[in-house]
Amino acid sequence: MRSRAARLSAVAAVAGCAVALLIPGQAQAAGAIQLYKIYYDSPGSDRGGNTSLNAEYVQLRNTSRSAVQLKGFTIRDNAGYTYTFPSYKISAGKTVKVHTGKGTKSAGHVYWGRGWYVWNNTGDKARLYNAGGSQVDTCSYSSGKSAYKMC
Repeated sequence: MRSRAARLSAVAAVAGCAVALLIPGQAQAAGAIQLYKIYYDSPGSDRGGNTSLNAEYVQLRNTSRSAVQLKGFTIRDNAGYTYTFPSYKISAGKTVKVHTGKGTKSAGHVYWGRGWYVWNNTGDKARLYNAGGSQVDTCSYSSGKSAYKMC
């Protein structure tokens, strides 16, 4: 028969393993949300109309097999402009576009609500942070032949 200390040690080891199993799953869920595409140069001249602003967007993709709640996730550019997600659940394998302008949240679309552009046509870097403030992805681009960057 084991001593009380040995039993407690075994229980602690099992509990430690259970915690270790939970943490990677949580990290995996956060890492499953990735920057997918930045459409930084909306068509036409940049005059700040809402249609033009909404043609500029960052698209995120959920690469996991389960839905992820994005509330509190943030996206930032080099100048420090920051979008914070409201309550928004992204289904497994789906994408969501964060449009620069104003609009009404719907499936696959949320709106930053800005009156001017965020993503520089000459180059910028998007940073994605989870609700805890940890960076989970980045995507950089410089001007080129395309108006968008696949991340």
